[in-house]
Amino acid sequence: MADVTIHDYARLSKDERAQLVRRSEADLSFFLEKAAPIIEAVRTEGDAALYRFARDFDKAEVKPGNLKVTEAEFDHAFTQVEKEVVEAIEFGISNIRHFHEEQKPEAMWLKEMRPGAFAGDRYTPIRSVALYIPRGKGAFPSVTMMTAVPAVVAGVPDIAIVTPPTADGSVDAATLVAARIAGVSTVYKCGGAQAVAAVAHGTETVNKAVKIVGPGSPWVVAAKRLLSGIIDPGLPAGPSEAIIFADDTVHGGLAALDLLIEAEHGPDSSAYLVTHSRRVMEEALAALPEHWGRMTEQRVDFSKTVLTGRYGGIILTESAEQSIDFINDYAPEHLEILSTDAFAYLGRITEAAEILMGPHTPVSIGNFGLGPNAVLPTSRWARSWGPLSVHDFVKRSSIGYVTASAYPEFARHAHVLARYEGFSSHEHAVSDVRKAYL
Repeated sequence: MADVTIHDYARLSKDERAQLVRRSEADLSFFLEKAAPIIEAVRTEGDAALYRFARDFDKAEVKPGNLKVTEAEFDHAFTQVEKEVVEAIEFGISNIRHFHEEQKPEAMWLKEMRPGAFAGDRYTPIRSVALYIPRGKGAFPSVTMMTAVPAVVAGVPDIAIVTPPTADGSVDAATLVAARIAGVSTVYKCGGAQAVAAVAHGTETVNKAVKIVGPGSPWVVAAKRLLSGIIDPGLPAGPSEAIIFADDTVHGGLAALDLLIEAEHGPDSSAYLVTHSRRVMEEALAALPEHWGRMTEQRVDFSKTVLTGRYGGIILTESAEQSIDFINDYAPEHLEILSTDAFAYLGRITEAAEILMGPHTPVSIGNFGLGPNAVLPTSRWARSWGPLSVHDFVKRSSIGYVTASAYPEFARHAHVLARYEGFSSHEHAVSDVRKAYL
């Protein structure tokens, strides 16, 4: 069996504990440097650069005129996807749509702050949004479901998907199925830094977008960072990460089973089993070989790299309190609470993007259609960001309305503060000068 990394948390130094919360994408310097010329090429060459990068990076032949998925390609996708996969996509989208419709804010609220003075908010959809659907380490129709549905529910008028092409210049069929069922009809065959550049700057074929959302490789993360002054990069969603927290009410084999869920995404993922039970740890270690024996070779390689490396493994703590302290410090993308009394821990956990409760709620169910969004902030950004939501696809405008009867009181106080702060035009706008016009 591979030597899974084990950390005895109580014995770690302050620096060693700090190392545990680091993610694989912490240093993006290489990607920032290499992504810059890719972005510039797309800005200056447009479609021609996208064709070249599809060939060079994706080893795909995307021919001129075929950068955008056609209706015929959408139709063909439905003939390529098994009926049970289509049904699973429909099931997931139904739940995701229901959840996000419940989440959608009312279009406008207006309340009387004082007699005759009203204030509130109005929500309107963002004009154009790009959805990044990764492809390199697998096909992810689930990401299409999670990004497209809230955008459609929010009422975004211009929604486009960007996703890396396959070797024959097509797009993953299930991704197209999910896009159409969700209500998105525009899909571009480009990925990586070049896709972010395309929707930021626009090309002959690809329309510019105001915002881009969706997880991606360090190349995508770097491009979003470099282009953040041109396009809103959305929540920081990088390589997958998860903490499986297990107490002594569950079997360690179950914890090991769920530990592999996010670890199998890729060698740059992060995944920890955190437990204060030595029995759970030993059972997990004993179960891992059996679980690996059921997985494909590629996924075994990915998960072993994670669990034997710097960004994964097992953390043995001295108590549930110590486990929770680490979880809050780590601020994971995905958190499972494996316990027969999971709600007993919930109130003490404040820093996690997604919290899945109990032994019947593995990350798999969250990822594929429970309802809450599975596009989540990574790299400790759960400390200040939440999951992707309808709110990411709308913008808020404040509304104010003061009647003639309420004006004098507000004007008097505004006049005092304007004079104190030294803004003469502010002061005059609520002075006798205004009265003359009114």
